[in-house]
Amino acid sequence: MLNSPLKISKIDAGNYLKGLMLLIRKDHEVTEAEKSLLKRIGKSLGFEQEFCENTIDQILNNKFVEDTPPVFKEKELAVKFIKDGLAVIFSDDKIHPAEENWLIAAAEKNDIDIINFYELKKNIQLCAIIL
Repeated sequence: MLNSPLKISKIDAGNYLKGLMLLIRKDHEVTEAEKSLLKRIGKSLGFEQEFCENTIDQILNNKFVEDTPPVFKEKELAVKFIKDGLAVIFSDDKIHPAEENWLIAAAEKNDIDIINFYELKKNIQLCAIIL
């Protein structure tokens, strides 16, 4: 999860959290595992727990949030986002095609090639199996 000393602007932090929120709603359900991960990531980004909880609770029905993947200033942050996104979609043991396709679109928007995406996916899957 996002916990390194990487400096993140408030705009990137907001886009990061928003992107993960958009990701979890792609399968039209939000699981307890996803909520837990998003609260932890939100906290590490500097967001209040109550804000994260309210946003998670409202994301499924909020039609006013544009559903486009975020673009980050730093590629390193984009890679962290993809890793966290993969961890989120694996957290409920059900990988929905809409979630994976949206995350692939996010990778492409951030100049992460598809081969690198699948390498990251494989590594996250292996970690999930070990745990």
